[in-house]
Amino acid sequence: MTKILVINGPNLNNLGKRDSGHYGSKTLEQVNAAIEERGREIGVETSFFQSNHEGAIVDHIQAASSGADGVIINGGALTQVGYSILDALLDTGLPVVEVHISNIHAREEFRRHSVIAPYAVGQIAGLGWRGYIYALEFLAEHIKES
Repeated sequence: MTKILVINGPNLNNLGKRDSGHYGSKTLEQVNAAIEERGREIGVETSFFQSNHEGAIVDHIQAASSGADGVIINGGALTQVGYSILDALLDTGLPVVEVHISNIHAREEFRRHSVIAPYAVGQIAGLGWRGYIYALEFLAEHIKES
């Protein structure tokens, strides 16, 4: 069975409390449950991790990647500066899809830059929590085709 890591960075633990205009009203737990359910439907095992700390995300990538086939990551505010996360992702050799709930390209200039995007097989932004579902479906197919 295909296994995909779903990793969320800083402040995503506050989904459901954050600006609903940008982030919707679902909590991270609700989003994860929807991802897990869709994963079961398409034969993909998912595991979830969230941290507000860059080093913890790096540690998780290093520890969990050996049993995984791909990674979905929403780096949150670390998207622009998380070079250690990028290095950890590159070291895995796994395909990565970057997800952002809000449309980072229609927001403040600083949000538009991603250190991960040039190395990812894709980036999904602005489609709300459903972006994770689309990333899961795409990544599962990408892995099968590789």
